[in-house]
Amino acid sequence: MPSLIVVAAAVACAILLTIAGLWWLRRQYAVVTVAGTSMEPTFRSGERVVVRRIATHRLTRMSVVVVRDSVHLQGRIPEAVRPRQDRQSVTAGWAGPCLIKRVAAVPGDPVPRDTVPALRDAPESAVPPGRVVLLGDNPDQSYDSRVHGYFSTTELLGRVVKRFDG
Repeated sequence: MPSLIVVAAAVACAILLTIAGLWWLRRQYAVVTVAGTSMEPTFRSGERVVVRRIATHRLTRMSVVVVRDSVHLQGRIPEAVRPRQDRQSVTAGWAGPCLIKRVAAVPGDPVPRDTVPALRDAPESAVPPGRVVLLGDNPDQSYDSRVHGYFSTTELLGRVVKRFDG
């Protein structure tokens, strides 16, 4: 029969491994709830998605990502497309709102002047390092690069990897 010390050590190891595993999962993944219409019909308000935190060099065109809405926090969004709680933000455990958008261009891609009015007069021919072009699937209800221009990759939470059915 194992001694009490051996059992206690085994239990302590199991607890530590569980805590380490949960910490790792929390650093790699987040669950967010879509709020709004900017990504309809792809994502609807109330849907929950899993977001995997990724390095910016792993972004690909057409991926759906979640970014911090730092511009809205600074009050620079034009009134016509300003997000309301029922429009396009998501909650992701960050202080403040986040946005869910589709990646239209990554660093090094040609600047999409024809589809992104805010970048029509951009001096560079390629998307600069540290910037991405993000678009909502529902352009009439989306605050995105068409209005804002580039988004900073430092504001990236991660890429949507799964939708919860419900």
